[in-house]
Amino acid sequence: MADSGEDASSEVDVNVPSVARIYDYALGGKDNYAVDRQAFDQIEAAAPSTRPLALNNRRFLQRAVRILAEDYGVRQFLDHGSGLPTQDNVHQIAQRVDPDAHVVYIDNDPIVLAHGRALLEENTNTAVLKADFRDTEGIFASPEVSRLIDLDQPVAALFVSVLHCIPDADDPAGLVRRITERLPSGSFLVINQLVSEDAALRKEITDFMATATQGNWGRVRRQHDVQRYFEGLEILGPGLVEISTWRPDTDLGPKQQTDEWIEYGGVARKP
Repeated sequence: MADSGEDASSEVDVNVPSVARIYDYALGGKDNYAVDRQAFDQIEAAAPSTRPLALNNRRFLQRAVRILAEDYGVRQFLDHGSGLPTQDNVHQIAQRVDPDAHVVYIDNDPIVLAHGRALLEENTNTAVLKADFRDTEGIFASPEVSRLIDLDQPVAALFVSVLHCIPDADDPAGLVRRITERLPSGSFLVINQLVSEDAALRKEITDFMATATQGNWGRVRRQHDVQRYFEGLEILGPGLVEISTWRPDTDLGPKQQTDEWIEYGGVARKP
């Protein structure tokens, strides 16, 4: 894994919440600060299902990666907005299926980079790329992607619970199209984001996160907005759904119990 020599700690502003660190706290992690915990508490007050939603989101990521590796033979993964390492990361799941599976994690949070370096020091088939995942040109030109991703073979591009961080002005659907255009036929996209049909909740969470993160946020959207991400793709069964219902491991698997907001999406293949 490439090492840029940057001191991650010097780049961290502990007074501004980070989406990656808020999510880490929601999952029970320890790589977060008081400001992140306070932000989570305010979100949870507005939407009490937030913690189980985060846990179900993580389970969806794990199922999708395992199923793509086991059932569809995918051996290359680009994880956009990967967040902080936790249990059963993408490379661990994929490399249990095939130790030669290649994974590139992409995130712009300096703490993610620092922890990723430590985790992946001895794993030559995995890299962490510090980049804004809107920078399609820079990502595909990077040494990490050039070394690990063969664009003549299918790739799974992951956008798991990150597109709500992208403002409308940056056109998240257009971002997905730009990535898709660079991937070979037979590649897959795993996409989900926060949605709500409650206009007041959408506005409350969107306004709070935009202010708290100093603009590093997009918006809570509606289901029809997410459907745009999948235009031109072959959506795998069971379609676009609340993600705890996407190919659960058992009928008794954890389901999202409340619906003031949900994670909505699915998996699709590029024809």
